[in-house]
Amino acid sequence: MTGATHRPDRPDPLDDDLGWMLGIVFRGYVRAAEHALTDFPGGPRGYQLLTAAANGPARNQGAIAEEIGIDRTVLTYLIDDLERPGFVARRADPADRRNRLVEVTDTGRAAWEQRRLALRQVESHLLGALTPTESATLRSLLQKVACSTQAVDPLRDLCEVVTQVQADPAAPDARRTGAAAARSGRTATPRARRRSAD
Repeated sequence: MTGATHRPDRPDPLDDDLGWMLGIVFRGYVRAAEHALTDFPGGPRGYQLLTAAANGPARNQGAIAEEIGIDRTVLTYLIDDLERPGFVARRADPADRRNRLVEVTDTGRAAWEQRRLALRQVESHLLGALTPTESATLRSLLQKVACSTQAVDPLRDLCEVVTQVQADPAAPDARRTGAAAARSGRTATPRARRRSAD
């Protein structure tokens, strides 16, 4: 219910508006996440980059930019921000010396784990009105919607990967590819917003 003068016989049209609901939840998450990452190099985007580096093999900047939906120029600055405290390192790609691979360091992995726990607390607070079962159901449904929405995006293969991993949880790469697919779902909404704004 969105107003103090709400009448049962005249429901507020915002009460069942998906955009309004998503906007409220998204803004609440962004505010809390930014607070949790306030002193993190590069802020939320820096954390996304470190997540990508921590949950997969070393990749070049172009591949990471595509994966997390960040402009390559912006990504370069973010890598610089994360390289200064020693969270990531660049090294030459043995397959192509013109490329530089980005890999997480032990210091970066420890910093990522610490902030990941802080963001888990943010998520728990945000979903505090739900029971654990409801929270798990919501996450599952959101992942389904995110992957469906992402089907129009070049990264749709990541959603296909997570579907395969869920079908075979014993797969050796389940943990890494599951995390990658979860990241792809998180980038779908901002990309959709950019397309709708054009």
